[in-house]
Amino acid sequence: MSGRTVIRGGLVITASDEIHADVLIEDGRVAALAASGTPAAEAWTAERTIDATGKYVIPGGVDAHTHMELPFGGTFASDTFETGTRAAAWGGTTTIVDFAVQSVGHSLREGLDAWHAKAEGNCAIDYAFHMIVSDVNQDTLKEMDLLVQEGVTSFKQFMAYPGVFYSDDGQILRAMQRSAENGGLIMMHAENGIAIDVLVEQALARGETDPRYHGEVRKALLEAEATHRAIKLAQVAGAPLYVVHVSAMEAVAELARARDEGLNVFGETCPQYLFLSTDNLAEPDFEGSKYVCSTPLRPREHQAKLWRGLRTNDLQVVSTDHCPFCFVGQKELGRGDFSKIPNGLPGVENRMDLLHQAVVDGHISRRRWIEIACATPARMFGMYPKKGTIAPGADADIVIYDPHAEQVMSAETHHMNVDYSAYEGKRTTGRVETVLSRGELVITEREYTGHAGHGVYTPRSTCQYLN
Repeated sequence: MSGRTVIRGGLVITASDEIHADVLIEDGRVAALAASGTPAAEAWTAERTIDATGKYVIPGGVDAHTHMELPFGGTFASDTFETGTRAAAWGGTTTIVDFAVQSVGHSLREGLDAWHAKAEGNCAIDYAFHMIVSDVNQDTLKEMDLLVQEGVTSFKQFMAYPGVFYSDDGQILRAMQRSAENGGLIMMHAENGIAIDVLVEQALARGETDPRYHGEVRKALLEAEATHRAIKLAQVAGAPLYVVHVSAMEAVAELARARDEGLNVFGETCPQYLFLSTDNLAEPDFEGSKYVCSTPLRPREHQAKLWRGLRTNDLQVVSTDHCPFCFVGQKELGRGDFSKIPNGLPGVENRMDLLHQAVVDGHISRRRWIEIACATPARMFGMYPKKGTIAPGADADIVIYDPHAEQVMSAETHHMNVDYSAYEGKRTTGRVETVLSRGELVITEREYTGHAGHGVYTPRSTCQYLN
């Protein structure tokens, strides 16, 4: 009986099923499921029983896009791996995939080692890494093969940020050709950074310096153009493509067209694009700076197209792109020049609740909620069924979720290390009650009972949609 836990009486929801079932956990994994009240379930004995009556029992969230401690614009993202993973757990996320960064002139290995050093022993939940490729050369391409073999199977490139992360079309094509051979997945920040820089320069010259101009210069058409170009380069290379933080309806249309042609092209969006808009960027007294991220927030009419893309599976994943910067002392670096505002929003704690609100509001079904937040990211990045589902053999990453509890999102009550909430005052229905990571209680009835160092590095296999 040692180390056994039974979760009784809840509605178990996965991407494929909803069933009133009890869950038996042994040695950190799901050992069995049985319909509640049946002799099989009643026969289980355990040292810990969790009553989930009237609650949902769901897989822990998989957030496949976070930036803890990211250096950006002369400062660092304000969440460390310790604070960020604790906040993730509070929000019902039990696995993050963060981005290790290659600096220009340095190897992939140096970047990856640096991120391992930041995370190791500090995480409350399990973690994995993608690799940002900033400097494509023959050595880098060879290193990509080695990283895939050791479980870093996805590589992010940027069509934006010239002089920092930017890759030109030739570099992108070479990396895509390599990933076509080694089984890796290229993730693309699709915005035409060269053209955007021209528009930024022109806007500042006109004296247009407020945060709202960040959204106006990063035009939806330049996101669509870059998305189209990335798709065509991937097609030439015979490589799969995953487009991150899709925000514009025109970019969704490019993805839908490519998928209709049968291409292995995937798209991710984020809660900020589903719930926030350029109205937030236009908030007075520099408040709009809190909402500066790239791709930028779009006018409200884009939201319906993003929700539709999630329902039709033209968009498959909702991640956060969690990259928090405090308003005081960090976002303020851009007073008088929107181009100097650090790009990024806090959100790792809010994603599961916001998507449950989308279920309440009728945008998506309960199973689709679990699919886009847990199962598909786990499959996309080679962690399924270890992560992303509740099934025998899976890691016991499980959330007891109260679908009726009401809450108000606020910086006063959140656990992210940032001085504002992007969703301040938003009322939502549904709340995380208890969280298990590999069978260990991290959140126990709304109390943090986890610890730094519980979370372990998780090597990944290649994208499971390409097998």
